[in-house]
Amino acid sequence: MARYRIAVLPGDGVGKDVMDAAMRVLDALGLDAEYIHGDVGWEFWKKEGDPLPQRTLDLLRNTDVCLFGAITSKPKDEAQKELDPSLQGKGYVYFSPIVRMRQELDLYMNVRPCKAYPGNPLNYRDDIDLVVFRENTEGMYAGVEFYPVPQDLREMMASYNKKMNKFKDLPPEDMAITARIITRKGSERIIRAAFEYAREHGRKSVTVVEKPNVLRETSGLFVRIARKVAEEYPDVELWETNIDAQAMWLVKNPQDYDVLVTSNLFGDIISDLSAQLVGGLGFSPAGNIGENYGVFEPTHGSAPKYAGMYKVNPTAMLLATKMMLDYIGEKEKAAALEKGIAKTIKEGKVRTYDMGGSNTTLEMAEEVVRNMP
Repeated sequence: MARYRIAVLPGDGVGKDVMDAAMRVLDALGLDAEYIHGDVGWEFWKKEGDPLPQRTLDLLRNTDVCLFGAITSKPKDEAQKELDPSLQGKGYVYFSPIVRMRQELDLYMNVRPCKAYPGNPLNYRDDIDLVVFRENTEGMYAGVEFYPVPQDLREMMASYNKKMNKFKDLPPEDMAITARIITRKGSERIIRAAFEYAREHGRKSVTVVEKPNVLRETSGLFVRIARKVAEEYPDVELWETNIDAQAMWLVKNPQDYDVLVTSNLFGDIISDLSAQLVGGLGFSPAGNIGENYGVFEPTHGSAPKYAGMYKVNPTAMLLATKMMLDYIGEKEKAAALEKGIAKTIKEGKVRTYDMGGSNTTLEMAEEVVRNMP
């Protein structure tokens, strides 16, 4: 019996290509694991009206960890048009499978390492090594939305906040509302996770990135909790910045930052900005981590036009695999994989098209294997 049971969800488009690269590396590392493939993505939305079928959720709940590729997501109207005719008009609504996965499994941490590997021609600078901790289950992505907005809801909101009166004469279909929900529990656990990571890895600072001067209640709560948690970590300095200023400072002085922590939408934005500083989404992995489970993925999309061509850069997927190995305690294998990735990038003998080369996804993975100690 294998030591680990790993769910493998390639998903759509190039998700399958980069997953093949990951499997080659894992085979070379000799990980004692059973890999169980699951169904997720656009094809299952079209055929079944569910991009994350219940059988896949059951699989996740009966494995130790998950490797995830990439998925295609489209706006509501386009999603409805592509639904199988037999399912049209039956109330099916598309919802992002990765967002649902985070909420169903309470994967409250989205951990995004953004590290510049020397030799990468796409680096903004070579001394960037920061990690973004993004709250993963609430905020603007909680899914509490209204369109059209019912009249009784508007009246109720106006009774608590007179600023809603500005919109009282609009027809219901002329406005939409998304609730930004920030809770004490959600804030405290992501902030604490950021401080724990900083302490464990010898990082000097945690920067809380919010907008309390405008979003006084939601960002205000998040920042107050950060200040309270920081008192328990005197060895780690707390920095505070507004989201807009932080975007500027990351471009100006990215090397100054160690760990950043923020809410869901701001984390989504700031982590992509940080990723671009170290080469783009092709070099950016993510871990969706809860108390008892982790889903590890590259952060790029499914790039349908490249599907099956084995053209895209697998580095983000391989770094996600490295994160997975760390998560399950296989530290030596994780370190070997990272060394193989770093050496491959530094030597520059094998590069995919985004780095100015002409090698394939699998050739890149094979070079990483050759360069592992």
